[in-house]
Amino acid sequence: MTTGGGARPAPLADRYGTAGTDGSKRWRRWLFAVVAVLVSCVIAWVAYVNLGDAPIDAERVAFENRPGNAMEITINVTRDDPDKAGVCVVRVRDRAGAESGRREVLVPAGAGHSRVSAVVKSIGPPVTADVYGCSYEIPRYMSTS
Repeated sequence: MTTGGGARPAPLADRYGTAGTDGSKRWRRWLFAVVAVLVSCVIAWVAYVNLGDAPIDAERVAFENRPGNAMEITINVTRDDPDKAGVCVVRVRDRAGAESGRREVLVPAGAGHSRVSAVVKSIGPPVTADVYGCSYEIPRYMSTS
């Protein structure tokens, strides 16, 4: 129903309630935007920490079977701080691909690129060897000091 002037009458307040203010909607939008930016920053930081270059890394150069279910593995270790010693975990695998032996290898401080060899004993005949990972956190029983 319209009045003679063509303007619509105001809706009945007791039936429809009072008109909401845009301030509450604006406040929610700002809160959502701030939360979205914070979550995005946390995700970016976690990705940077976990997917960035490792400070110490190793790659397998060679491996060779030894008598008595053992295998010798040779690795090249690259690190960002040559003055710090590191430790690398190397492992051997059996025919099924399961890990059948593991050893921690101390990489002494020295050059930025080091070549280290180690013999890893296996519970069965090993078929391959690889590097599991490297770290600057040397276990106490391997400490040189």
